[in-house]
Amino acid sequence: MVRMLHKMGIRSNLMYTLGVASIGLAFASWATSLKAEPHTGLDRADRWGIFIGEWAPTFFALGVALRIEETHPEPGQESMEETTTHGVPTRAGV
Repeated sequence: MVRMLHKMGIRSNLMYTLGVASIGLAFASWATSLKAEPHTGLDRADRWGIFIGEWAPTFFALGVALRIEETHPEPGQESMEETTTHGVPTRAGV
């Protein structure tokens, strides 16, 4: 699955960004639910915050898996990621 995401052009930086955004969204959904539905109380707001808050670890884990895919290509497969050769930045496969 990670290889398929990588081939689709999804990179680790996107997943890290989505992880950070989901933390903010979890807080925003908790606060919004707390204000918009005061009759349901804190329980429903907590459930919304926790539900969205569980997305962050998933995005971060996918980010790590994609970073590994980006930096450690399979043998025989050339990577277009930046590498260093004797301290000089180069493009692998170029």
